[in-house]
Amino acid sequence: QNETSVTEFILLGFSSNPVLRLCLFGIFSVLYSATLMGNALVFVLICLDYRLHSPMYFFLCHLSIVDICYASNNVPHMLRNLLGQGRTISFAGCGTQIHLYLIFALTECVLLAAMSYDRYVAICHPLRYALIMNRRVCLTLAAVSWAFGFLFGTLQASLALHLPFCGPCEVDHFFCEILAVLKLACTDTTANKVLIFAVCVCFLLFPLALILISYLHILATILRIRSAAGWHKTFSTCGSHLAVVGLFYGNAIFMYMGPGSGNSSGREKVLSLFYSLVSPSLNPLIYSLRNKQVKEALLKLQRRKRVFHS
Repeated sequence: QNETSVTEFILLGFSSNPVLRLCLFGIFSVLYSATLMGNALVFVLICLDYRLHSPMYFFLCHLSIVDICYASNNVPHMLRNLLGQGRTISFAGCGTQIHLYLIFALTECVLLAAMSYDRYVAICHPLRYALIMNRRVCLTLAAVSWAFGFLFGTLQASLALHLPFCGPCEVDHFFCEILAVLKLACTDTTANKVLIFAVCVCFLLFPLALILISYLHILATILRIRSAAGWHKTFSTCGSHLAVVGLFYGNAIFMYMGPGSGNSSGREKVLSLFYSLVSPSLNPLIYSLRNKQVKEALLKLQRRKRVFHS
């Protein structure tokens, strides 16, 4: 009887203290700018330098696209909220945020697993690397990542948005995160939560298991390498990927599968910040800009720019 036709939601965001909100606006603006510039730079370098046209950088290019889209889905509205200009969001806008958030998050889950397979083939089967990781295989893995993300993201978002909602429609979050929105439903959401858990098993635990298996084989291969240079090169490449995997999967599992997941709004906000800002801003530094080939491509681009201006 209390069910209402919801046309908009109110995003509570962070603290109501204006000074703290202004400080957070400054910090998050810097991180968002770093996310856009860092990932865009990686994308441009990979496209322009033929030496980076390899499977590893092909997947990295897709990861940069995902990170840019992921951050741009949530952060601009959060920054408006911090300035007191955008606390409300329409029902359609909220649904769009949920939909895109799920698509990009699930796509990145599969994409990171595909990248670990690429590293496994490169280190454990170097002589057959070009044959196994050919153009067709790379395109297929990338297409599967995006297709799975879109399919299961659309499924979850559709089921969540077809629920009846009651007022007051205050989302205790800085964007329309699916667990926070489900709390406002006027009906039992057990089926939705079971689906979320099942998707987490498929997109978090299963890919993570494949990644760990890949790195166990890589570790066994590394232990047979006697060259110090070989050890350094292998650990440099794989260490970057493991750092990104640890940040992404660790936060996701703790948020959606940990004890009391969905009950602590404060924890959800902090963990969501890792997804929306911290992880996307760190990925270019961890995975790309510390790589020797990427540094050389960056120096080459700078030389081209100086010659052009002179």
